[in-house]
Amino acid sequence: MIDFAYELRKAYSGDAWHGNNISIVIAAVRAEQAFMYPIPGAHSIAELVLHLSSWTEEVISRLSGNLHKEPQKGDWPVPLYETEAHWDAILRDFNQINEDLLILVAQFSEEQWAAKLFTGPMPAKALSHFELLNGLIQHHAYHGGQIALLSKF
Repeated sequence: MIDFAYELRKAYSGDAWHGNNISIVIAAVRAEQAFMYPIPGAHSIAELVLHLSSWTEEVISRLSGNLHKEPQKGDWPVPLYETEAHWDAILRDFNQINEDLLILVAQFSEEQWAAKLFTGPMPAKALSHFELLNGLIQHHAYHGGQIALLSKF
């Protein structure tokens, strides 16, 4: 049996196969970098982290049996302030949300991982708990790469 919670932990704060995990990537970002727009039309690092947090909360909601919807805080939340204190709060929130998800998935049985969640009006749109979590892991890796690149500017 694959330990899906372990795979999530690796992507979030462990030895991810693709390089630095998301926690290492965002911890290296200084507050003054977090709110910059070094690439015209691209999101800031703070916006990317808020986006990751927002979708992680939505995945927790879906894995908890709720119907799919747009994240409660929106797809692309905008930082309220551009301060070091607010960046620290964004990071704390991201870390807490991911820890909440890890606690939730550690309790899942093998049967729960295979169970289908309905993410659309048609059964063809059903995903398993595993597929949803795997998508989130990929989402973290994708945006982690963007954050790593943006932090070099």
